[in-house]
Amino acid sequence: MNKIFDWAEKVSFAVTICDENADVVYMNAKSRSTFASHGSMIGKNLKECHPQHAWEKIRHMLDTGESNTYTITKNGIKKIIHQSPWYREGSDKPAGLVEISIILPETVPHYDRK
Repeated sequence: MNKIFDWAEKVSFAVTICDENADVVYMNAKSRSTFASHGSMIGKNLKECHPQHAWEKIRHMLDTGESNTYTITKNGIKKIIHQSPWYREGSDKPAGLVEISIILPETVPHYDRK
């Protein structure tokens, strides 16, 4: 495994990375566990596993460099999903997307800071 991803392998949230073609290039242990029933996702295109409206959002992020954040509930588990472009050094064109999926507790404290 590429040393650059060592930090992500054992964190408590899922990290999934795709390239500019939306092909999955990396999944950490939590991501692999989450999608284990689908088999290995490495090398698969995100278009294959997303409905049309989600695929359009993915293409938009890859084209514009915009990020996307939302929450979901699946199998009674609430998660926050954040998707953001990543860039190769010296480029301002997205090289792909990073998705971080974090399980949320029933209550999440909120603090207003100055």
